[in-house]
Amino acid sequence: MLGKAQAAQVDQEAESGRMVQFVSFRVDESEYCIDIMVVREIQGWVNVTTLPNTPEHVRGVLNLRGVIVPIFDLRCRFGDGLTEATELHVMIIVAVGDRIMGLLVDAVSDILTLNTDEIMPVPEIGNGGDQRFLSGLIPVGDRMVAKLEIEKLFDIDDLVQQVSSAAE
Repeated sequence: MLGKAQAAQVDQEAESGRMVQFVSFRVDESEYCIDIMVVREIQGWVNVTTLPNTPEHVRGVLNLRGVIVPIFDLRCRFGDGLTEATELHVMIIVAVGDRIMGLLVDAVSDILTLNTDEIMPVPEIGNGGDQRFLSGLIPVGDRMVAKLEIEKLFDIDDLVQQVSSAAE
């Protein structure tokens, strides 16, 4: 528990843009994180309605309290094949711009609170690969957490159009 002085310092650093929070999660053996401000909710896997003529990484859509939410399989998006989803898998519901979508992941790990100075640049490795989706690396103990940029994972407008067309 933070004392008043520590809480005030955290608030001051957050206001200045120095302190940030991320939700970390696992996909296969890798750990990633996204800005906590885009996360709307986290829920366990439920079967989704599949749609024809959509990319393989689009698992389908979910009716979430009256909102149709496309669900994307991050393992598949990273080129590692479809996730064999079970009740142990998790969907992270995120808002990107004015779009709501779900990310199918293996598990949510933690909430990371850190100073922006702790985010390290992604080294240039070969032809890009998954690195094009990353905006930084965060050392956490003896492991590295890759910071994802959701906007770069998908051509959001194109995918929403495909899902909408398939749903009609």
